[in-house]
Amino acid sequence: MSRICSVCGKGRQVGNQVSHANNKSKKVWQPNIQKVRTVHNGTTKREYICTRCIRSGFVQKPVRKAAPKAEAAASV
Repeated sequence: MSRICSVCGKGRQVGNQVSHANNKSKKVWQPNIQKVRTVHNGTTKREYICTRCIRSGFVQKPVRKAAPKAEAAASV
């Protein structure tokens, strides 16, 4: 799975992890990427999108179909 957001292009960040004794070692921070169903040009497709873009409303999710009602099933 690619760890890059398809909306904003956010990827991994690299830096140093610094201990209390000021020892430095390389560290990688990965973005929180989720596989989400989105509407893109009228079609539904699955994309990898970071949670910041999902929360900010940069993607449009498809409308879910309503489940059949329990009353209709009980009357049959």
